[in-house]
Amino acid sequence: MRRLFFIALVQQLRVIWPILSGIVSVMVGSGLAIWRIEDWRIDEALYFTFVTGLTIGYGDFTPKHVAARVLALVIGFAGIVLTGIVAAVTVKALNATDRDSAE
Repeated sequence: MRRLFFIALVQQLRVIWPILSGIVSVMVGSGLAIWRIEDWRIDEALYFTFVTGLTIGYGDFTPKHVAARVLALVIGFAGIVLTGIVAAVTVKALNATDRDSAE
């Protein structure tokens, strides 16, 4: 059963890989832009990017410049889309597993 799930998951991920890589690229690119704008260390900027993108938002890093705040919004929306896509792919793989095991 578990093997069927992972096979279905990999098949789904192959289909949407261009979308996922595009979203992650937008997030990383925005994080690198924030790194330059806010003059943070690169690890701080990437940490901020993924904490914001995963909608956790600890608040330990906050952008001060308007351009960086706009980019933080872009990162947040991209993270919401990324989370939705991952959830949808997982549900689709679970449905395929259930359908295959019922046959």
